[in-house]
Amino acid sequence: MPLASSDEPGAEQRQEPRLALLLRTAKVVSPQGEFLCIIRDVSEGGVRLRLFHLLPESFDGGLVELGNGAQFGVERVWESNGEAGFRFTQPIDLEAFMGEASPYPKRAIRLCMDVPAEIAFAGQQIPVRIHDLSRQGACIESEELLARGQVLRIKGPHLPEIEATVCWRRAPNYGLVFDRIMTMSDLAERAAAMQGALAARSSDPVQAGRNFIASPFMQ
Repeated sequence: MPLASSDEPGAEQRQEPRLALLLRTAKVVSPQGEFLCIIRDVSEGGVRLRLFHLLPESFDGGLVELGNGAQFGVERVWESNGEAGFRFTQPIDLEAFMGEASPYPKRAIRLCMDVPAEIAFAGQQIPVRIHDLSRQGACIESEELLARGQVLRIKGPHLPEIEATVCWRRAPNYGLVFDRIMTMSDLAERAAAMQGALAARSSDPVQAGRNFIASPFMQ
């Protein structure tokens, strides 16, 4: 999908064939944070992404990372109505992009971050750090020793209290699996808020958080 010099998506000059990739989950990686997205279509020139929120105002480029960990440098050309078009900064192997091959089992997209949270169990409340977040769970760092299979609750800014189970441990890091799966929109918006991106694009940061915190968390 070649992207024209105009900032408007309708001004694209589609001289290259576009390949539909509906519902291909990926993430945008930038100095401002990591943000969930869906790849809509791609060509050797660029890619069109479905977004769940506005990108940070200071965003001017970064990486699109696929589920297999492959990364592709991009520059934003336009953003409108929940979608954005990006130009690849270097030529890509389109077949490799489409195939998304990996020697490892495919995992859910994880959004890396470093934000404070709190876990609770047996009457204790323990401060922790969230290092990554996905629809199914999180990786946390805790000075308190946790046991594999231990049930606890985790909560933090922009993250409501969730019941979770410790599924692996490499102290001080622990993997949690949530008792229910988060929706994609909730994960995207909450992760962006936790990284400060939503507040940065809102004239009313408090209301920006309320807009989605009041919505159902899981389905």
